[in-house]
Amino acid sequence: VLVGILALVEPRCFLWFGKESIGVGLGIIMLGMGMTLKTEDFVRVWKEPKVIGSGVCAQFLIMPAWGALIAYLMKLPAEMAVGLILVASCPGGTASNVVVFLARGKVALSVSLTLASTIAAIWMTPLLTSWYAGHYLPIDPWALFRGILLVVLLPLTVGVGWNRFFPKSARKASAYSPLVSVLLILLIVGFVLADKKELILENWEILTGSVLALHFGGFSLGYGMAALFGLTRDEKRTLSIEVGMQNSGLGTSLATDHFGKTSMVPAPCALSAVMHCLIGSFLAIRWRRNSEPEE
Repeated sequence: VLVGILALVEPRCFLWFGKESIGVGLGIIMLGMGMTLKTEDFVRVWKEPKVIGSGVCAQFLIMPAWGALIAYLMKLPAEMAVGLILVASCPGGTASNVVVFLARGKVALSVSLTLASTIAAIWMTPLLTSWYAGHYLPIDPWALFRGILLVVLLPLTVGVGWNRFFPKSARKASAYSPLVSVLLILLIVGFVLADKKELILENWEILTGSVLALHFGGFSLGYGMAALFGLTRDEKRTLSIEVGMQNSGLGTSLATDHFGKTSMVPAPCALSAVMHCLIGSFLAIRWRRNSEPEE
């Protein structure tokens, strides 16, 4: 929130970061994620197919359609609509693992859900964005696919390999990766908000309303999907957070790289990073307090 305010009041604080640095920053974040993954995180995907499957279904079947519905009902401008649908089509973000921990949910499950949705996003994000947003602006799904390979799959694979073959150095590096990831996502969000200051201030009501609707719906639909599948209380909370918190950094990177410099497309993605953390943190506080008397 502070970064968002500062970016709009004093854009010069973040404009130095530069458009070209966004993809590099996201790559470093994904590298850090890869270094924390263990064999059991991959195995759990196959051991808990019901939970993982419901999470992935909610992420890619419900969220993009919900984003497209919001864009249609709110009559969003074309570029804003594409940005909203793009971030809705992204996988769960790594910040969700921290919020699940704070909410006393199932952290190991959250990590596996993030992993499964991130891998699925290599194909699903370009495809769904093209399907739901292609009538607003020309979208090249193959270009989005190549972008995801470069900033997500490659660094994630390198991180997993590093952890597998050089565990000691990976443990040392991963001790600092959360802080580095937080700083980088703040710089990415700050740069986009600063760069799009005029457009954001002109359209702040509809932009904020659409992004809030997207994430409120994401948390609710994730919880509802988990309830539909008869999951436990902790699993429902974990799924809600995982679906409600998108990888906004990926959406911002793709929007910045594949749409024009003056485009409004990255703005909903950057604002999404602020909103989903606020809503997720509020839920974490409520659920954590509810868990204490029961324990």
